[in-house]
Order: sequence, then C-alpha cells, then structure tokens
Amino acid sequence: MKFTLYQKLTLATLVSVLFLIFVGATVRVTGAGMGCPDWPTCWGLLIPPTHVEEVDFSKLDLKKFQRDAQRHGRDPESITVESLKSEFNPRHVWTEFINRLCSMPVGFFSLASFISAFSFRKRRPAVFWLSFGSLLLVLTNALMGARIVHSGLSPGVITTHLALAMLLICNLSYCVWAGNDKPDRLIFHRHSKAAFPVAISLLAVIVLEGITGAQIREMTDELLKSHLNSPRETWIHELESTFIYLFHRSFSWTILILTVTAFLIARKTQKGGATVIQHAVLGIVLSQMILGLIMAQIHIYSWVQVLHVGLAAILLSLVFLWLLMIPKVPRNSD
Repeated sequence: MKFTLYQKLTLATLVSVLFLIFVGATVRVTGAGMGCPDWPTCWGLLIPPTHVEEVDFSKLDLKKFQRDAQRHGRDPESITVESLKSEFNPRHVWTEFINRLCSMPVGFFSLASFISAFSFRKRRPAVFWLSFGSLLLVLTNALMGARIVHSGLSPGVITTHLALAMLLICNLSYCVWAGNDKPDRLIFHRHSKAAFPVAISLLAVIVLEGITGAQIREMTDELLKSHLNSPRETWIHELESTFIYLFHRSFSWTILILTVTAFLIARKTQKGGATVIQHAVLGIVLSQMILGLIMAQIHIYSWVQVLHVGLAAILLSLVFLWLLMIPKVPRNSD
C-alpha cells in the first residue's frame, strides 16, 4: 500500500512519540527527572549549563524552590544556594534537556498531520477528529511534563503522563491505518471466528500489564531514592514481597500464550500466512519475556528497564494495528 502524505506525517508523529518514550524511560531509570529543576528554562538558562559555575544563582527564584520543597514535604529552610549547588549534576541536566528536545518533533509532526487531516474532514471525519485529539493529547502531555517538574516527580503525575502517552499511541496508530481511502485489511483463505476475540484479548491484557508495569516503575523509582547506595540486585527481594509485582511477572505468561495462539491462527487462516506486523509482535513478546527473566533472575539493569518500557509501547501500537486490520466479516482470498 502506498502511504498518503497524511499517513507519512502521522507515522512520523507516532515514531517520534515511541522514540520519546525510550528517552523518557532513560530519564526515569537514571533518576535525571529533576536534572532541570525549572521549566521551560533549565537552571535559568535556555541552553543548560555543563558546570555549576555557569549557573547564575542570583537570577534563580530561590523562594520558588523553597515553596516546591515545602509542597513535597521537605524543610524549605534546607533549600539554599549551597544545597542547590550540591544537587547540580551535569549528566542529569543534559539527560533531561535531551528529553525535552525530543518532544519538539512530536509537536511539529502532530500539528503538521492535523493540518493535513483537513482533507479528510468531509469524507472521513473520524480521521480528522482523531487527528485533532492527537494534537490535544500532545499539548496536554507537554503541560504534564511541566507539571512533573513542579510536582517533584510525583508518582501519580508520572503514571498519568504515561497513560496519556499510551492513549496517544493508540490514537495515532488508528490514524496511520485509517488515513487512506482503502485501509489495509487482512485476507483469510479459511474462515476464523477466533481471530478477532483472541486479538482483542491480547490487546486487553497488554493494557493491563502496562498499568501494573507503571505501578512497578513507581516502586523502582522509590527504591532508587531510598536505596541510593545499595546495589540494584537487592531491589528484587523487596519487589517480590508485593502482590502487584508477582501479578505482573506471572501475567506475562498470559500475554505469551495469547500471542502464540493469535500468531498460529494467522499463519493457518490468512492468505500468505502471518504478516510482518504479526511476526514483529511475536518477536517483541519473546524479547519482553527474556528481559523480564533478566530482571527477575539476574539483575535490574537500567538498560533492560528502558528496553522493557520502550518495547511495550511499540507492542501496544502493533497489536492495535493488528486488531484494526481484522475485518468484521473475514474476507476470503477467492
């Protein structure tokens, strides 16, 4: 299928969102979320400093920092120029700043795809309005990014930020698929009543796994703060004492079983067998199982956490596309 200009722009938006999730996960596991304690500037500068000597602390609103500290349960009197200097970490500063820069293509492409969607306003209004919804979600999440900084990395705000990103992924995936007068559909050479129920069940458990995964990431964030000088391998013992972690780890086998079942149905009933998207879904699920085993049995590596989060976002998009491509009444090759 030849992509329209609208589909190319929407796909670029989707790819930039997925890349931003990888970058955001890197920020989170490295503890760099407060590398830039102010917004939209970073330590009062448009281009962040590389050394603490470059920061003009006389231009920073110290009272604002103290108010934020009090809101987060810290003694505001403990926030001084000296304490801010001691908290300055150039690696965290630039990690967070790169995260902010990576959000710019998302905004540019989402606006461009919305403008392009005007051509669908009459003949495919759902595409137009969902493009508008995607733009609103991007703007909302940008404001949430500022809220995260002002909240001092409040777990609830971060999880909401992630939930909106997941909703945006599904929205964009639909627009990529539907942004053509004849969206792609799977063709079956053998009727299969199970194809749609299995695929939608797979999507549902992936969403549920994502919700529990967000809760576990909140736990690891707290462990990062409270076990600053402890090795990461000690975290697993504390996580295993929680129901949510054990549920998340065990529930992953449900995803594997549903994925293999859906893949076998596709290979046996679809014309040409399983598609590239379906092969990719199977590959990602198997990769996620391996990454989960590494974290559960070997070590909670930062890079494994980043891959785990990023691949989960890609998996959500691909499974949603898979579901959209299944016709309500299976089309036969003849």
